[in-house]
Order: sequence, then C-alpha cells, then structure tokens
Amino acid sequence: MPEFIRECARRTGARLGRSTLPHVVGHGDWEAQNIRWKDGRPWSVYDWDSLVSLPEAAIVGAASGAFASAEVPSLAPIESSRIFVASYESARERTFTGDEMEIAWAASMWPTLHNARGEYLFRSAPVASLAVIDQGEERLNLAKA
Repeated sequence: MPEFIRECARRTGARLGRSTLPHVVGHGDWEAQNIRWKDGRPWSVYDWDSLVSLPEAAIVGAASGAFASAEVPSLAPIESSRIFVASYESARERTFTGDEMEIAWAASMWPTLHNARGEYLFRSAPVASLAVIDQGEERLNLAKA
C-alpha cells in the first residue's frame, strides 16, 4: 500500500482517537446502494451489519465522504461533503462545534481509506486510492490531523 495512504490512515485514526465526544448509535455505511428512496425521500436503509457507536459528528462525517458512492466506492468531492454536513446541521437545527467539525472531516476519510486498503489487498482498480491521494491532505488539514 502506498505510504501516503498509510500516513492518511494513521493521521485519521489519531484525530478520531483524541475525540472525547459522546457516542451515539448509528449506521456506519451510507453509500448510495444502502439507501432506497420513495417519492424523493429516504425510505429504507440497508446493510445494518454496519451499526456503530461513535460520536454523531463521526457518523455524519463518514456519511459525507461516502454518500456519493454507488457500485464503485470512492470519495465525494470536498465541496459536496461540506454541503452534506451543512444540510445535516440544518435538518438537526444545530451547528457542529469546531471539535465536531474536525471529527467530521477526519471521519470523512475513514470509509475511503478502508476501500483503498481493499483495492491494494485485492489488486482492484485504484479508485478510492486515487481519491485519497487527491483529497486526503486537504481533508486532514480541515480535521487538524
């Protein structure tokens, strides 16, 4: 696995590990194929083996990076992740604190880093890996990681 991806994973884990935010139970795999829609609204969520206990900001952040993925997992563009988190905050009627935003940005990397590792192990096309190389530094800077 490329050293840059390992370094991104280390920095992501270190930032998430410093969090003292309370945990909530939520879904941990918000890729598009795990959601069914009806009349333009989410109707059902699949893949509940991905149930997690994490800070709310980490769950939202992971979703902000993964929500655009369908058959081939990748990483949403940074601006799309920003809009995703802002939309969540609006729906929740609560703005994330600075610490929560950092956790969200760190967690936005975690599904893609997992997928990049899989690409390396299974010798797949480097879709997630290239996304990490392209966006990793900026996302980790936003996370202060």
